[in-house]
Parts: sequence; structure tokens; C-alpha cells
Amino acid sequence: MSGNPDDERIEELRQQKMQELKEQAQEGGGGAGDRAEAQQAAQEQAEAQKQALLKQHLTDGARQRLNAVQMSKPEVADKVEQQIVALAQSGRIQDRIDEDQMRKLLKELTPDKSFDIRRR
Repeated sequence: MSGNPDDERIEELRQQKMQELKEQAQEGGGGAGDRAEAQQAAQEQAEAQKQALLKQHLTDGARQRLNAVQMSKPEVADKVEQQIVALAQSGRIQDRIDEDQMRKLLKELTPDKSFDIRRR
């Protein structure tokens, strides 16, 4: 990718896991447990790739803000992460996202829950 040590390490782990899965398939295992392990490995790989993309495209302040939102509103943080990954994969992110841009993105993706309380 860009020569980033984290990216290289993730790619190395991905290749290693793919090799392990190939070896397991050749051994003839193929049971339900193997499929569950393969699915788990695929999920872990996807999560690692997502985290690498986020690390590459977010500044430290933006990442801290996203982590804070993750603690209080995980569903909102997941939507924001999906949006950032989609933008990064489509090539629509030119620079890194800073904290102010993260605030705007959070505001756009957070549902407005305003309501009036009236007493009778």
C-alpha cells in the first residue's frame, strides 16, 4: 500500500491466515467447526482491514472522538465507521479527517431526537 508498517503487518497476517485456511482445506477437515473457524477468521480479517483504513484516514483527535462515541452510542459509531470505510474505498477521501470534520459527520449521521413534553 503506502509502505506503512501497520499496513504491511496486516497484509502479512492476512496472507498467513489465508495459508492456514488453505492447509486446513487440503487436510480434508471441512466440518461445521472448520466453517465456523473460517467465518470467524474472515470476520477478524475484515475488522482488521476496517481498522487499518480508519487509522489511515483519521487524525488522532478524530479517532478519539469516534472512540468516545463508540462508548456511548455504538450504533452511531458503527454507522460512521461504515460511512468512512465506504468513502475511503471509493476514493472520495482526499486528506485525513480531522476532529472538526468528524463532528460534522457525526452530526449528519446522528438522528435528531427532539420532542416536546406537554402537561395537561
